[in-house]
Amino acid sequence: MKVDLKKSLFILPNLFTLSSVLCGFYAILTCTTQATDDDFYRASLLIIFAMFFDAVDGRVARLTKTQSAIGVQLDSLADVISFGVAPAVLVFRWSLHELGTVGLLASFAYIACGTIRLARFNVLATSDSGAPKTPGKYILGLPIPAAAGILISIVVANTLTGKLEGSPVVMMAVLVALSFFMVSTIRFRSFKDLKMSWRSVSFVALAIGSSIFIAYRFHASVALVWLLTSYVAIGIAEAILSMGRSVRRRVRSRQDKTA
Repeated sequence: MKVDLKKSLFILPNLFTLSSVLCGFYAILTCTTQATDDDFYRASLLIIFAMFFDAVDGRVARLTKTQSAIGVQLDSLADVISFGVAPAVLVFRWSLHELGTVGLLASFAYIACGTIRLARFNVLATSDSGAPKTPGKYILGLPIPAAAGILISIVVANTLTGKLEGSPVVMMAVLVALSFFMVSTIRFRSFKDLKMSWRSVSFVALAIGSSIFIAYRFHASVALVWLLTSYVAIGIAEAILSMGRSVRRRVRSRQDKTA
């Protein structure tokens, strides 16, 4: 029996995607039964491993030229589990359970908004024929791995240093904000086809420089929270600047018409 190596290569990126699902699934199991701080820490690390596999699968697909419509769909389904359900369960069991039904609804809102964001991404990332499009410079809405990264970095920083506030009210506010950003129309950088303008260099240099300072002053886990939050802040700042330019263009256009 002959094995078609080219066809077999299509399995490779999907194996990385399913490895991400395994990590997310194991993280859920780790923090659902009378979990301790060590369990929450292990669950956070498992989600970090899921992020690694999620980052690798797309690159493997591009390297082996095995991008496919099913790969796009599978990746998003995996993200719902690894970066939607797993972080929501983790944060609920770690903190939000103290709020009862309100905490439960906040956790579900995060999962729901993340699922909607991934469904929208799938629509925008595929052509009419179903083939995946080339990734663009910006992504519409906060990527769910980034949202999950902020949540688990707070858990890790609190577990290792105790320097970050992990109160249920604060975590619910963070969860609601991330849910909003995921379904918003704010465009966040994908860091693909990045043009190094003075503004881009300034934003990136400020984020990295301040993160190094925070890591030195406090702890690397606290710096990770700051770095990921800076990514969100850069997206918001660029959206505000873009809105300002649009308003100025409209004003000039009206002035030209009335002149």
